[in-house]
Parts: sequence; structure tokens; C-alpha cells
Amino acid sequence: MAQPTDDELTRIAQQLRVDSVRVAAAAGSGHATSSMSAADLMAVLLGRHLRHDFERPEHPGNDRFILSKGHASPLLYASYKALGLIDDDELRTFRTLGSRLEGHPTPRALPWVEVATGSLGQGLPIGVGMALAGKRLDRVGYRVWVLCGDSELAEGSVWEAAEHAGSEHLDNLTAIVDVNRLGQRGPTRHGHDLDAYARRLQAFGWHTVECDGHDVAAIDRALAEARSTLGQPTAVLARTLKGKGVADAEDREGLHGKPLKHPDEAIAELGGVTDLRLEVQQPPAARVLHAVQSGHLELPRYEKGEEIATRSAYGQALTALGSARGDVVALDGEVSDSTKTEQFAKEHPERFFECYIAEQQMVAAAVGLAARGYTPYASSFAAFLTRAHDFVRMAAVSGSDIKLAGSHAGVSIGQDGPSQMGLEDLAMFRSVHGSTVLYPCDANQTAQLVAALAERPGIGYLRTTRGETPALYGPDETFPIGGSKVLRSSDADRVTIVAAGVTVREALAAADQLAEVGIACRVIDLYSVKPVDTATLREAAERTGCLLTVEDHRPEGGLGDAVSEAFADGGPVPRLVRLAVRHMPGSATPGEQLRSAGIDEAAIAAAVRLLVEIAVVS
Repeated sequence: MAQPTDDELTRIAQQLRVDSVRVAAAAGSGHATSSMSAADLMAVLLGRHLRHDFERPEHPGNDRFILSKGHASPLLYASYKALGLIDDDELRTFRTLGSRLEGHPTPRALPWVEVATGSLGQGLPIGVGMALAGKRLDRVGYRVWVLCGDSELAEGSVWEAAEHAGSEHLDNLTAIVDVNRLGQRGPTRHGHDLDAYARRLQAFGWHTVECDGHDVAAIDRALAEARSTLGQPTAVLARTLKGKGVADAEDREGLHGKPLKHPDEAIAELGGVTDLRLEVQQPPAARVLHAVQSGHLELPRYEKGEEIATRSAYGQALTALGSARGDVVALDGEVSDSTKTEQFAKEHPERFFECYIAEQQMVAAAVGLAARGYTPYASSFAAFLTRAHDFVRMAAVSGSDIKLAGSHAGVSIGQDGPSQMGLEDLAMFRSVHGSTVLYPCDANQTAQLVAALAERPGIGYLRTTRGETPALYGPDETFPIGGSKVLRSSDADRVTIVAAGVTVREALAAADQLAEVGIACRVIDLYSVKPVDTATLREAAERTGCLLTVEDHRPEGGLGDAVSEAFADGGPVPRLVRLAVRHMPGSATPGEQLRSAGIDEAAIAAAVRLLVEIAVVS
């Protein structure tokens, strides 16, 4: 295939600008000027350097492309038109109800979009994950291209990605930075100072190339240099002008996210509407030795009463899952000795990714690995995963299948104090679209749920505990997602205690104590916090009339809210009472912490006695 000439690429770039202006005008919204600044960069990338079979998005040799500055979606969709992937009629459906061409690109209906973007600072971190897959797992020579905006380089996540890519020597990764000087409300921090960006990236081990982002020959040379650079990722820093080509818009403030005021005049100034076509070079023949996804799984087995922390069971079960399935990979935030993923690292070092203390990058890398067909499990302290909430949220928008494990949850971790206690994590993960949230109470339950998550689509979260606890269940017990376990039950039950994780044993002890004084209680282990076992909860409510939830978590958004939502359809609602962590903990032993929070055996028993007295009086 003959490469397009410089003049042809210049005309393609003008067409991309025209179409960006057109679709924003038709929609009455959209980022036309941000698209116009990067049009030459996109034209040269597509016409000269990207290797991609758009008819086969799954081709293992395809280069990967991420539009990190997702607000420049008009440019992406205009490129799809130039490539013949969509027609002009569809292009003009931009931002309308039911259109595939959303305001910021998502993979829901577009096979050429691998991950959702638009929340700035995420494209490059995800690109690092894809590049890691190509370098260490696929071992195929595809390149990952990420088109970034200069504004998003203020995000800390970008520099987490930069350090990760530099330390891993990801020479298959290229960041193209559209340095157009203007952000949403005015100039960016460094304006057109390309050297300021170059110095920072070089400090992280990157090769940098500076160029005029509107000179197609200069862009071509810069991208060629990126492709030929070995041992380092490359950043192409391109000086551009927002609104390039239209006098009323070029390098002017106040136009971010707005259609041009005089689109017809702008289109004429840019050369008018055209229907030029662009061909992309095909990728070389490539074959990935696909990982076995269903081998023989031998999960660890624990005898009843055996003392083991659920975090340890997580590490052992994940290691076993990795032995059975070659698609399973593990990532950790430099706490693998605490999350126990160090066991996976020892058994499967080629599939373990140390992300250090960079939780945003860890989750982003997991998203990138998932986009390449792997099943990632990413682990850190539950408290620290809150830093990456936006990445988890956007992973759900992408439809990404990633699994996260948060250890050291709740006050039960003991003396470390509140900075280390995950007390908001259940609420955070329950709020994510399509998520699964699990909170096992013992080792056998943990092992089963680790394996179950691998088969579950979407975002999965498993909450584990620091301290050792005796195995409550036998090794042959089953724990379906969406289920629960009724541990105490009788026709005389007056209250149902609903617990999960560390509070299950406290609930059982309280029920035994209450039984001695003639108060029968039903006890439910609600290990599946989302989806919740609505049928079992409703039956318990019908039988006992009162549900008491007890959780090592804040009262907002956790177990109590999950239970209450089971009765949100307008049917009869039982009396609902919640025990949760309502104070600010300090340092104390685990037992002292549970007692201070009012979620231990004594507090549960006292609450039930009060409920029974109220019921008798009423």
C-alpha cells in the first residue's frame, strides 16, 4: 500500500477539522477546538504509522490506540468516517439519543474503542497496562499509541504511569501530547513550554521528541523516531493551536467545549466539506499463544476450626487459580506481603505485576491487561483502593472485567489506627455500576469466592481481613455469588442478626449467649453484599419481623444499606436496626476496637435485648 503524501495528509487533516466543526454544530455541543488542534497528529498517525486491521479489531498484531483526551471525540469519529468505518449520516448523529457516537468514546457499541476515556489522566495509565501485556505476556510487537492533552498532564496519575513505563522500559509505548496551550478555563500551567514537559518526562526515563504539531513532515519524523527508539517509552510533544485553521477560534480562550459560533464560515475557511478516504497499514502476521482459561483447579482446603486469615486464603486461592488458568494475572501496590499475593508472585512471576504505591496506576494497568484478554486481580489495603475510585468507576464504563481485593478492612485490624482501616470500601464498590461485592468470613469461603469472581463479568471486589480466624465452614461447602448462609434458625426466632466477615462470629456468639436466656435469634452470613440474597432476607423478615445488621464499616453504604434495599420495592418493610462503626477509631487491639465500635458480641446481645423489650412493650 502506497503511503499518502504530505499534501494528502494535510488535506485529510483539514477534513478531520471540518467534520469536527460540523458534528459539534449539529449537536449544539462538543469539543470542536480541542479536536482541531490534534487533527494533523491523527492524520499522520493513521496514514503513516498505525498498523491496524479495523475489520479485525481482535487481530493480535494490531497496534492499540487510546484517545486519552476523550473530549476530542469529534476527531476520533471524523477519523472513523475517513477510514470508511462509519458514513456521514451516522457521523451527524453525534451526541444524540441512541447513537454510538457518544460525547466521550466508550466501547459499548464501537469495536475500535477498547476503553472508555473522558475522565482525564487515565488513557496513559491504561496504555501502560496494554504495553505491559504486549511486552511481557503476548510477546507480540504491537505498539500502544496514546493521544494525550496537555491539560491532563497535571494529573498525578499521568506521572504514576510515566514512572511505571520508564522503569519497565516500555519501548512499545508512545504518548503523543497535543500541547495546545489552552485548558477549559484558560491557559495551562506550562503553556507552550515543551521543554518543561520534556524535562519531567526525561526524569522518569522517557525519550522525548519535540515538534510542530501542524507540520505533517515534522510529525512523521517524530513518530518514526518513537518507533525506532529502544529501551525507553517515547513522548512526542507537539506544539499545536486550539481551533487551528479558523481565525475566529485559533488559539483563543473561552471556546472549550463549545461549537463554533459561525460553523458555515469556519467550514468554508477550512476548505469545505470533503469525503476523502484514508487507508491504514495492516499489522504483520502475529499469533498469541492463548492462555488456558479452564484448567484443573485445586483450591486450598481448610479443616473446620483451622486458624487462618482470609487475606492468606486469598493469596493461596489466587495462586491456585493462576495454576489452573494462564489468563489470570495479579497486580499489587507494594503490599504483597500483607495482601498475600506474594505467593502468586513466587509461583507465577511472569504474570505478577508490581505497581508499587501507585493505586491509580495499579487499577489502570489492570484495565489495560483486561482489554488484552487477561483476567486481572489487583490487591491493596482496602483503605488505599479509595484513591483509585475514579479508575474503578471508569472501568465500569469500559465494561472491564477486573477483580480487586482489599485487605486490612475495618477496625478489626487493630493497633494501626484509622488511616489504615478500610471503612468506606463497601459503599464505594457497591456504588459502581454492575459491580459484585463479596465479604467472606473464613478461609474456605474466601477460596471459593476468589474462584467465582473469575467467572463473573464486570468489576468484582473481595474484602479480606487481617487477623487469623478459625474456619467456620468445611472445605466442601459452596458459596454462590448472590447467596448467603443461614447459620442459626428456629421457629421461635424473634430477631434476625445479619453479619458478614469479622462480625459473623460475633453474631454467632451473641446468638448463643441470648439463647441461654431464652431469646432465639436467626443468624445470616451475608457474604454476598452485592448482589444481595433478597429471598433469604425477606423470609427472615417475615419470620422474625426485625433485622439487625452488624458491620465493620461505616453505617453509610455498607451492609445495612444493602439489606434495606432488599425491601425497597414497596412491599412490607421489617424493623431495621444497624450496628456499624460510627466513631473515629484510635489504636487498640482488635477486640478492643470491636467493643469500642459497638459491633462485638456484647453490643449485639444488648441491641437484641433492647429490641425484644421494645417488641414486648409494643
